Amino acid sequence: MKVLIADKLSSETVSALEELGLQVDVQPDLSAEDLPGVIAGTHILVVRSTKVTAATIEAGEDLSLVIRAGAGVNTIDLATASARGVYVANCPGKNTAAVAELAIGLLIAADRRICEGTLSLRDGSWKKKEFGKARGLKGRTLGILGFGAIGRAVAQRALGLDMDVLAWSRSLTPEVAEELGVGYADSPEVLAKESDAVSVHLAMTPDTKHKVNKAFLDAMKPGAILINTSRGELVDTDALKAAIAEKNLRVGLDVYENEPTAGMADFDQTDLAAMVTGTHHIGASTDQAAEAIAQEVVRIVDVFLKTGHPAGTVNLCKRSPATHSLVVRHLNKVGILAGVLTGLREEGINVEEVENTIFEGAKAACCAMLLDQAPTDALLASFRNNPDVLHVMLNKQE
Repeated sequence: MKVLIADKLSSETVSALEELGLQVDVQPDLSAEDLPGVIAGTHILVVRSTKVTAATIEAGEDLSLVIRAGAGVNTIDLATASARGVYVANCPGKNTAAVAELAIGLLIAADRRICEGTLSLRDGSWKKKEFGKARGLKGRTLGILGFGAIGRAVAQRALGLDMDVLAWSRSLTPEVAEELGVGYADSPEVLAKESDAVSVHLAMTPDTKHKVNKAFLDAMKPGAILINTSRGELVDTDALKAAIAEKNLRVGLDVYENEPTAGMADFDQTDLAAMVTGTHHIGASTDQAAEAIAQEVVRIVDVFLKTGHPAGTVNLCKRSPATHSLVVRHLNKVGILAGVLTGLREEGINVEEVENTIFEGAKAACCAMLLDQAPTDALLASFRNNPDVLHVMLNKQE
């Protein structure tokens, strides 16, 4: 079985995968456009920032699993993967500390204008009076838009800086916010209005695209700080540039709309770069995070090889279209399940899910199936009349 690693990963990942008996091909400089031409013969694809398009998935006739060596999977065409029965798995939580650290770093850098000061020194200019102006963060309110693992890690670090923390997410309740020692905002606009700085930590979905839009930015205080280390598409770039100019916002960005997908590329948003403190989508790029992600990639592959079901899968059907469950307890003999499946096929019944469990001693087994319609009484009777079938139970799904 062949694994293609299309981004830079720890060398330990390669060694560990090879120890599992896999052929590992490492091509870290591949672009999204290159992948369809090299995916043939690959069973498992591992990527970090490289996009996995429909063309790549369709060209990968042997492709069974795509692993995103990180948390978000918006760079992978999930619809095409799901339509072709290709598992997509990710590594959530492994880069939490790294991203949180960068968010706080950008927050401090934006407040103290560290980037501009460094450039001034490199140009041979000593401007202590200009760069000696900063509000400071102690006692200020940091609003966290999105309160998952990374948002909570940022909150912990901000509390350590003696900041007040205000949070909003769709799943956050006032009670949970109180338990975690943070304030609760009942809407993004309230968060924007009441915060001295805002850090964005939302997943990228169609509903969250441009969540930070003109209305949100209009609600922010003049001179406030905005940090985004999540996804560039969460922020409306045109609205952001206007708000920087009109409200003197200080901005720290690690991610950008339409950012390059390759490790080395031209960056054409120089007008935006001139207005912000910026980094190169490096939130997860620490040795600690890389090692943790490498270990998780190997674990996902190992589970897949042993069970056929990779850990961390994100594109499984959330609710089966099945209408009935059929449970058949049977002797562990050749042909029994084949007979059951043949009977279902002849009645035009589709098996949505199936799991066969073997009992201690391997003399008996229990097969649970989810079906898209109920078998006829006659078919159920034929199952029960089989001397190798111990019990048959049919239930309607709620």
